[in-house]
Amino acid sequence: MSSAMIDLIWQATLETFYMVGISGLIAALLGVPLGVLLYVTRPGQILAMPITHQLVSILTNIGRSVPFIILMVAIIPFTRALIGTSIGINAASVPLTIAAIPFVARLVEGSLNEISPGLIESAQAMGATPWQIVSRVLVPEARGGIITALTVTVVTLVSYSAMAGAVGGGGLGDLGIRYGYNRFNPTVMLITVVILVIMVQGFQSLGDYLVRKSDRK
Repeated sequence: MSSAMIDLIWQATLETFYMVGISGLIAALLGVPLGVLLYVTRPGQILAMPITHQLVSILTNIGRSVPFIILMVAIIPFTRALIGTSIGINAASVPLTIAAIPFVARLVEGSLNEISPGLIESAQAMGATPWQIVSRVLVPEARGGIITALTVTVVTLVSYSAMAGAVGGGGLGDLGIRYGYNRFNPTVMLITVVILVIMVQGFQSLGDYLVRKSDRK
């Protein structure tokens, strides 16, 4: 394999890390609070707002139900208006982020559902405010589940980033299509798949370690 191809593989790997990193970070910053909002606004919860909960729930479900490849094409005008282009790693990060936010939100909501209602009732009995319950009871108790949710999201983003590469998004997917599939080079395709598998295993192992460390705390 030529040094030029090695450089291309390295560059594509860095691009994939960039897309997954930026979209995963923004999805965590927005998706975790959205998941908490979904939980605390449901009927019978500490900030029960049935109408708000229903509206947020519907929007979240819509975001989760659109296949990523369709979402990426559908929001091209929005991506172009925001980034200035519809191709490249920055443009691909937009649909990746939009797809990840509702995904994170539902997983976080599911983690919060595992918390015993007795803990919330005890906090309320001691006069804790809703914000104190969220920050000192809900989030700490669901910390392991939230880390797991973010790990699953990052792993999913790795596969989504490969799909983004198929339509000019850059990264390993783009490299595999252009230099592997289109040029009938199975070696390049195999290398991209191996790198993606290693990335997934690495992210999953890191997430598992953080969950174990969180559980010990």
